[in-house]
Amino acid sequence: MNIRTDLAIEAREMVGKGEVPGVLFEKEGTLSLRISRVKVLNEEGMKAIGKPIGTYITIETDGIRNKEIKFVKRICEVIAEELSKMLNLSIDSMVLVIGLGNWNVTPDSLGPKVIEKIFVTKHLIEYMPESYNPKEGIRPVCALSPGVLGITGIETSEIIMGVVNRVKPSAIVVIDALASRSLERIGTSIQISDTGIHPGSGVGNKRMGITKEIIGIPVIAIGVPTVVDAATIANDTLEKVFDSIEREVKPGTELFKMVANLSREEKYEMIKEVLSPYVGELVVTPKEIDSLIEDASRVLAYGINMALHPGIKFEELSNLTMH
Repeated sequence: MNIRTDLAIEAREMVGKGEVPGVLFEKEGTLSLRISRVKVLNEEGMKAIGKPIGTYITIETDGIRNKEIKFVKRICEVIAEELSKMLNLSIDSMVLVIGLGNWNVTPDSLGPKVIEKIFVTKHLIEYMPESYNPKEGIRPVCALSPGVLGITGIETSEIIMGVVNRVKPSAIVVIDALASRSLERIGTSIQISDTGIHPGSGVGNKRMGITKEIIGIPVIAIGVPTVVDAATIANDTLEKVFDSIEREVKPGTELFKMVANLSREEKYEMIKEVLSPYVGELVVTPKEIDSLIEDASRVLAYGINMALHPGIKFEELSNLTMH
């Protein structure tokens, strides 16, 4: 499966409420829609939180699966605003949208599902310039679902580089499913980063990255968590047990010190080491994953379409994309 780990939320949690040298953190929004931005400015910040230099944005909301059109529209508008700022391109600059993942595996099909709903216009602008014009807010956009290594036998990065060399877009937007480090994040957060991605990292596969350094043009990554690993489930459960122990055990005892001094990451690694011989790299997804993928793909696609085509209104997208 072509799933990677969380980006922005992990970075944000590493920052916490205190200041970290080389890292800027800001948060805004309401209880129903929260936006967090973490900017890693230099090598000092990179070493502090273990993330490459760049910007990490998290949009947290329970509304991805909300059917209320006004709320869905607001989420799409936020995605469009954040993506537009990150791309910072003129309206006539071409963008290539890539949907990573395996369309045969539901939790990993987010990328291909988004591509089905992207309004592609490169061919329309070339052959019907009188009807589709960048001056009217319609950008040249092309899209691709390259599949996974197990289907094609070709590294995804190599496929993308071949297309980039031929089509020559100004930037790439990559959509991928995420492996979360918290049960609560499944289907409730949208993550955007300008540092690219490393396919398969969320399930232990070390693969060639899709980044500006490798591809040669800016790469914006967008994703939604769709699975968690077994160690995360066990860790979340034990977190509650440890919290209970801390409340019941007297401060100063050896047991209290042992529990209190373990960080969440240390607990996770300890549990992962214990479980690995028995379950390996087991990942779990919710039973309603089909509807989650459909809802999340529509929200992401509409947000991306609004960012790439500012001349198109939210209400017009369902007709333009046929989904």
